[in-house]
Amino acid sequence: MSRVRSFGQFWWDFVIGDDWRLAVGGLVALAAAGLAANTRIRAWWVAPAIVIVVLVASLARATPRRPPSARAEQNNA
Repeated sequence: MSRVRSFGQFWWDFVIGDDWRLAVGGLVALAAAGLAANTRIRAWWVAPAIVIVVLVASLARATPRRPPSARAEQNNA
């Protein structure tokens, strides 16, 4: 049973990784591109656009916020 568990753990870490939101965003991008491909919409731009939005949101969450006093000190220097 430990080999099956190790195999499952590997795939969980490989797909989900550090941020489950990125994995969900990737799945949403693929699903939206697949749905768009079945319509008259050109689907090539759908997945990259969603991935860009997800990555920007991820970077915004990961970037530490500076307090307003630190910004004011930097502007005065």
